Amino acid sequence: MDLLPNLWQAAGMIRNVATVALDGVAPFELGLLCEAFGLDRSAQGLPKFDFDLCTVSPGEVATSAGFGITVQHGLERLEAADLIAIPAMPRDNIFPEDLLERLRAAVDRGARVLSVCSGAFILGAAGLLDGRRCTTHWMYADELALRFPLAKVDPGVLYVDEDPVITSAGTAAGIDACLHLWRKEFGADSAAAVARRMVVPPHREGGQAQFIEAPIRVGEVPTLSNVIDYMAAHLDEDLTVERLASVASMSPRTFARKFRAETGTTPYEWLLTARLAAAQRMLERGEDVVETVAARVGFGTAGVMRHHFARRLGTTPRAYRAAFRARISADSQMPVVDRG
Repeated sequence: MDLLPNLWQAAGMIRNVATVALDGVAPFELGLLCEAFGLDRSAQGLPKFDFDLCTVSPGEVATSAGFGITVQHGLERLEAADLIAIPAMPRDNIFPEDLLERLRAAVDRGARVLSVCSGAFILGAAGLLDGRRCTTHWMYADELALRFPLAKVDPGVLYVDEDPVITSAGTAAGIDACLHLWRKEFGADSAAAVARRMVVPPHREGGQAQFIEAPIRVGEVPTLSNVIDYMAAHLDEDLTVERLASVASMSPRTFARKFRAETGTTPYEWLLTARLAAAQRMLERGEDVVETVAARVGFGTAGVMRHHFARRLGTTPRAYRAAFRARISADSQMPVVDRG
């Protein structure tokens, strides 16, 4: 297996992760957080986090699936965390005030918090959603908005990054949010390596729809995967809807409809996301000038790429590369803590 450069072990501010587990915790959402941040990937040149579960009273915690798990740490474990992750939990719980106070204190000292699905209700109870865009599973979005009227709930997206508060929708959207944070902290290559290990797509944009309104009918050609592979292999070319429709042997109108039905987004937005991710990887890896990167990923000119970097990422290509390399240089001597 190819190893990533050891610089990934130095980049990023997240080194210490604590995940909260209360009675009724959903095991899948808990598991995906353990998979995203608790697995040792140092053999791949990726960071190894100081990762623990914590709860109100250490001991057995009941899951929503009817079995228990043993949690060794109390809520004091949150005090050292750079990232506090909240999986899905019962929405009607009366959440411990000690937990809510510790979440507020963590954000005040600069830590991030990340919720999956109904975990957003804990952040809402702590007041951390007030005035912020956020999301949760579409089934619970109206309830979240009703209970926390100061929150700006968006029920139609996969995840929302309102740093330092990140919220995600149900189940698989939690994986997308975790990979987004990997990409944000450690770069597009590291996120892609984690995604390969998890056998999931490396990047779904947060604004993508949570679910598909018009699923493909049984008996139809079920996938446009060949067209998506073609798009990924020809990012540097002019990929019009007409050209892509020809690859799919469809009319442009039928292709556009089916593409949105299968992916939850448009061909243009899919290409934009893929080109930005490719540009990030090139800027992280090498010394190519911005103009060369723009041409190789399909933006054409540096000016067009700068426009999309500013709109989507809030920075410029040169600033992105400089910040990424400066962070690596500044952090290169910092050890990764291992609690054993």
